[in-house]
Amino acid sequence: MVSTPVFMALAGLLAAVVGGVTLLPLLRAGKRGIWGTLVAAMVVATLGLYQWRGTPAALQVQSIPVPASLAEGIEQLQEAMRRNPDRVDGWVLLARSQQELGRMADAATSYEHALQLAPDEPGLLVEAAQARAQADPKLLFDDTGLQWLQHARELAPDNERAIWLIGIVQRQRGQAEAAAHTWETLLPRLKDGAATALREQIDAARADAGLPPSAPAAPAATGTTLTVRVTLAPALQARVASGTDTLFVIARIPGGPPMPVAVERHPAQAEPLTVTLDDADSPMPTQKLSALPEVEVFARLSASGNAMRQDGDVESTPVQVKLPAGKPLEITLGPS
Repeated sequence: MVSTPVFMALAGLLAAVVGGVTLLPLLRAGKRGIWGTLVAAMVVATLGLYQWRGTPAALQVQSIPVPASLAEGIEQLQEAMRRNPDRVDGWVLLARSQQELGRMADAATSYEHALQLAPDEPGLLVEAAQARAQADPKLLFDDTGLQWLQHARELAPDNERAIWLIGIVQRQRGQAEAAAHTWETLLPRLKDGAATALREQIDAARADAGLPPSAPAAPAATGTTLTVRVTLAPALQARVASGTDTLFVIARIPGGPPMPVAVERHPAQAEPLTVTLDDADSPMPTQKLSALPEVEVFARLSASGNAMRQDGDVESTPVQVKLPAGKPLEITLGPS
């Protein structure tokens, strides 16, 4: 286990890295004194927070030198990870810090260490694959990076970043038609501006594959809709007070595959949530809500925000609804 002082040093450096996005111009401009002062201030603030909420005596186990720059902070973090190599968050923090300074090969190695400890984290798999490509002189994804992206998509089928990057890999490898089909699955999830930009990439891939341009964007859904009102039981209302849980409202084919035909994702709240599912909420353009006579609807409260069910998630009992529904569906999530 990492000692409290080391952990607090990591947290302090994380504050420096986050701040570094806006503070790096000062460093590049030669204002290193300002940089060092701001880094020190963030570390001191982190330690002060611990003293307020934790055990101040624990910080006295060893002194924590304040880094004068991000590069020096990375050196300290590397040394901490050599002594405590079993922290996923430490390796991820180190990788992101190295990326900030353009050390892409080092960042890729750090992400690989993190994946050895947490091989089934979709977000981490995607970050690691992208860092591995950034470390390549030609910015190419290798077979390992592709395997990580595919595994991320298996774990989280709606991970848009994984889908986008898989399409890029396919384009890099001359698989233009496959890339177009991969990206087309993203279109229903995107707003107009993003969808238009992606459609341009899809049409370029289709042209390279000798295919005609994709069909024009469909107008806003006016067909079958299903209104669902989700109310959290009192036992769950306290849980969502922190604002970190995610509420999924899902419709799928009764007795069919687990892939939703319509899904909406919202920050969980204590108050009842009303959503209207329609064809625009389909993650797969080939399977629309309006094409089905009946669906199975349920709600899921997720601590991880992952669309795939995880330990600790709470689901309502699925309810079968004939379409079109004559009235809103009422769902209560959690014990009565």
